[in-house]
Amino acid sequence: MDSLPEILPFQRRLDELDAQMAEPTFYANARKAAYISREQQKLAQLVADHKAYEKIGAELEEAHALLKDATGDAELRELAAAELPDLQAAHARLHDVVLAAMLPPEPSDSRNTVMEIRAGTGGEEAALFASELARMYQRYAEARGWKVEPMGSSLSERGGFREVSFLITGQDVYRQLKFESGVHRVQRVPLTEANGRIHTSTVTVAVLPEAEEVDIHIDPQELEISVQRASGPGGQGVNTTDSAVRIIHKPTGMMVYCADGRSQQKNKASAMAVLRSRLLQLKEEAERAKYADERRSQIGTGGRSERIRTYNFPQSRMTDHRIGLTLYSLSQIIQGAIDPVIEALQRADFEEKFAALTGQAYTPRRAGAGDDE
Repeated sequence: MDSLPEILPFQRRLDELDAQMAEPTFYANARKAAYISREQQKLAQLVADHKAYEKIGAELEEAHALLKDATGDAELRELAAAELPDLQAAHARLHDVVLAAMLPPEPSDSRNTVMEIRAGTGGEEAALFASELARMYQRYAEARGWKVEPMGSSLSERGGFREVSFLITGQDVYRQLKFESGVHRVQRVPLTEANGRIHTSTVTVAVLPEAEEVDIHIDPQELEISVQRASGPGGQGVNTTDSAVRIIHKPTGMMVYCADGRSQQKNKASAMAVLRSRLLQLKEEAERAKYADERRSQIGTGGRSERIRTYNFPQSRMTDHRIGLTLYSLSQIIQGAIDPVIEALQRADFEEKFAALTGQAYTPRRAGAGDDE
């Protein structure tokens, strides 16, 4: 039995978008045109992959028929037997490609991302680990060709971060990083520990889809904006001018402080970008909360109160508690090689969405499974 949903609704939507793109006024609104064009490209690829899947399915049926025909040409049966493994592998691969494309995407997946990392319990050791996590994500971003823009930071006495925030821009940034939100726990012997005892510290990571002005309306009357002299590293130009900006959103009590830029105008823009992203996250969490009682995601909510991961340095072990993943390659992970973790989380999310869409648990499709039915 084929577990793929019906292709017809996707074909109809593609036809609608093709008609819209053919209209003379289509490019009058550049932003809307870009959004529709991206959706059209994804649907066109889905339909093309589905056609290839059906074509290979027909070839598989023909190959099986030849193999079962004892009275047929022996040379043709031999040829069919030789082609069968490659056809089965291609059919299984396309099955999962098409299915993944049919699952509803998260609206924010294609957005740029604001990351906020804060030291939790553990004092100076937590601040030092916060700086290591920041470097881990920045190295991961750079390896993917993304751009990292600092937005604000507060240094600890030993050079760690009490808190740090930065904007990552690139393709599908939020899709890749959204499961990093939560409490990250580190277990190791601090450099300042004379007796070699293992300490446990925590760092909170918030991953916020970048919000635009059209997403969140902020009434200027609801803002309390103040400027002050920046403190800490940054050079004489920063420290001798009132360039730091603090914004308080009165209805929620949210406070954003930015001082990394040399100009008051740049710091204000950065602070407003962070505030919009936080408010967008609140809005999306309120929407998700409506359905929270129906089924709790295997991945978890990503809330800051959740301990999502443990980094155990003495054992070179990283454990993601949401999906029970344990890897013994901590030295590579902390250098930015986090693809295995992200891919495992995405697979778990895929299985969750598949179950919601089809009403059945996802079973990985093996080459040849069901091809002769």
